[in-house]
Amino acid sequence: MAIEFERDLEQDKLPQAEIQKRTTRSRERIISAPVVIVLSVDMSDMDIYPDEKRNKAEYLMAVQSVANAGMQMLLAAHAEGLGGVWVCSPLFVQETIQNILELPKSWEPQAMFFLGYPQDIPEVRERKSLTDVFIRM
Repeated sequence: MAIEFERDLEQDKLPQAEIQKRTTRSRERIISAPVVIVLSVDMSDMDIYPDEKRNKAEYLMAVQSVANAGMQMLLAAHAEGLGGVWVCSPLFVQETIQNILELPKSWEPQAMFFLGYPQDIPEVRERKSLTDVFIRM
């Protein structure tokens, strides 16, 4: 992943120091996480239609379902006292992740979650009242 990330950043014409900083940070986040979970889309059991419009909608439903599952997983982790970070970097290196993790080719990596116990637990912020955030039309 780091090799491909570095290649992409070089194509973006970033300075070498910035490329090194970003790839090092990315690598450290993955390596230091106690648990890394990769969420993937698998279209094998989804409906296939004769037109592109409905096939695209079916794919979007699958992606939305994965995202919803990921959010539910983060909420469940939080309820258990865990901290979590969601990153979408697998979207840029799907084939690499499939190969490294020996995933079926039908599994398209979408997101990666780093889970663990947080070092610091931030204070809960006071919520704004509904009338402060509600916009009447």
